[in-house]
Amino acid sequence: MLVLSRKKNESIVINDDITIVVVEIRGDKVRLGVEAPKEVPVHRNEVYEAIRRNQPVKNEPSKEAEAGSSE
Repeated sequence: MLVLSRKKNESIVINDDITIVVVEIRGDKVRLGVEAPKEVPVHRNEVYEAIRRNQPVKNEPSKEAEAGSSE
């Protein structure tokens, strides 16, 4: 993991098209701004994990495929 130190209004750039800006530091919270192309999904980790939990698993056979194989 790369660890960087930034102050308010400083930023980091990822892959030429994603910029992360420190918008505000208040107590133990840091507010970040993310500038990224629309096609790049950006989520908080807990939202990302919830999305992943609700997606079907790619390598498991679907219920329809299992029902068809029992004939």
